[in-house]
Amino acid sequence: MSVLSSPHFHDEAKAFAYLESIVWADGVVCPHCGVVGSRVYDLAGVRSKASVKNPEGVVRHGLKKCGECRKQFTVKVGTVFEHARMPLHKMLQAVHLMVSSKKGISAHQLGRVLEVQYKSAWFLAHRIREAMRSGDLTPFGGNGGAVEVDETYFGQKRDVKKARAGTAHKFGVLALVDRETRTMRTFTFDRFRAETVHPIVLANISREARLMTDEARMYSKIGKQFAEHGTTLHGIRQYVDYSDRTIHTNTVEGAFSIFKRGMKGVYQHCGEQHLHRYLAEFEFRYNNRIANGVDDKQRARNAVAGIVGKRLTYARPDLSDAARA
Repeated sequence: MSVLSSPHFHDEAKAFAYLESIVWADGVVCPHCGVVGSRVYDLAGVRSKASVKNPEGVVRHGLKKCGECRKQFTVKVGTVFEHARMPLHKMLQAVHLMVSSKKGISAHQLGRVLEVQYKSAWFLAHRIREAMRSGDLTPFGGNGGAVEVDETYFGQKRDVKKARAGTAHKFGVLALVDRETRTMRTFTFDRFRAETVHPIVLANISREARLMTDEARMYSKIGKQFAEHGTTLHGIRQYVDYSDRTIHTNTVEGAFSIFKRGMKGVYQHCGEQHLHRYLAEFEFRYNNRIANGVDDKQRARNAVAGIVGKRLTYARPDLSDAARA
């Protein structure tokens, strides 16, 4: 049986029940006043106002009322799905499609699968990426483990003329990979400089960690602040230090390769203002992959759990600057 045959992907009432089981795992909480449990009531059978398209109105699934503040709400209030007009069961389908595709799914393809307009699919995909963004800032390498750090350049800035050589016209991406937890953390930069990179590295890596980098000069000084600093000389095609085979940055470079293949093969272009969310998508899938014991179903639940307390609004999405996906 296909995973997408699950009831919450096709039945709106089941979709709300599924979302409630994740968001309200410890009991219903009013998003307006914070009251919990017994003071919240179900409002069954309530319909929306009649319209030409729906003369009898539409059933408002999952509607509840708080006995304390007397306000109505559903599980979508206070989440990235708030005010979304698309049926919830379709949004849950989109979550599954995005988290189960190793290199992502384009908004055009997502729109065809869900049978919605491109702009609706594009906006929904960015809502889901926003839910995937992690706020965890626990330093990597806290028990003396190895942490790989590397930088790359991607894309092209709209306001900078493409040069024959150099990287001034590209976006900078810095990535940290903790080998023990097999998780990644990414950051965007306009340009890589010691004064901008050092604070990020120091804030996200424990001093007792083994720092692994290439020979870039911006790492040489900061490397002295860690228990060990191993470097490989990429300039002379040395990708592993054969005197100590644990000294390399192959893991983080492998993560970069997945990101670049996905961006070039699936999304093809990304505006600078959206890059951090595309990075969040690839980072989320990398940190919640099969190798870390997370299957597609659990990965989807983890993504849905991230919708709380986040909002993403576009009055009029400027699709000329958006990812043409």
